[in-house]
Amino acid sequence: MTQNAIVTDLNRCVGCLACCTACKTVNDVPLGSFWTKVLRIGPNPKYEGAINPDVEMYFLPLGCQHCAKPECVKVCPTGASQKVANGSVQIDKEKCIGCQFCVMACPYGVRYLNKTEKVVEKCTLCNQLVEAGSLPQCVVACGGRARYFGDLDKGIKTFEGIAPAEAVNDSVDGQSISYEQMRAKHVTLGESVRPFGDADVYHLPDVGNGPSFRYILRNKKWQG
Repeated sequence: MTQNAIVTDLNRCVGCLACCTACKTVNDVPLGSFWTKVLRIGPNPKYEGAINPDVEMYFLPLGCQHCAKPECVKVCPTGASQKVANGSVQIDKEKCIGCQFCVMACPYGVRYLNKTEKVVEKCTLCNQLVEAGSLPQCVVACGGRARYFGDLDKGIKTFEGIAPAEAVNDSVDGQSISYEQMRAKHVTLGESVRPFGDADVYHLPDVGNGPSFRYILRNKKWQG
């Protein structure tokens, strides 16, 4: 079994929107539509009755969760929405009739109708890049090194992301590095983020669909 997904270390996410920009660019997402959004959660009081400055907040990247049992697939009348072998949920545009049943069924509101093509679109987990051996573009572009990609069935500590710039510099004797060199050096989540426990790992609300994406949040109250 394979269940490709993304894990985001929310303590590292700075809300820079680089993931959104990169996603729109590489996937030619129409103006006004998004495959990835970044929500600001908070500011919320750290304890009951707390007022500024005793507040906290974090940023939450939101896109298709590539669910284990996707509601969008269940309601699609033509089989256009389908779960493929690598665990991601894809849309066959040749079969999509634009009925938007999947849009209404999605618990997270991350699908939309492309009015020009009259088909539904959403995050593909950069399937075209993954099949070629690369990481999703939002993972590559993450300036905070907060996003990691891998197979959920192998455990999230095996997920891979782009190495910090200083690690890449060290590998080329401190010389200026190219974009290709930067994105070629990967590190695992387990070796590159601050320690976390099972209680620090969250997912979006599960209504029986089994969202696959995971979020790490330490020392703050999860509000997802």
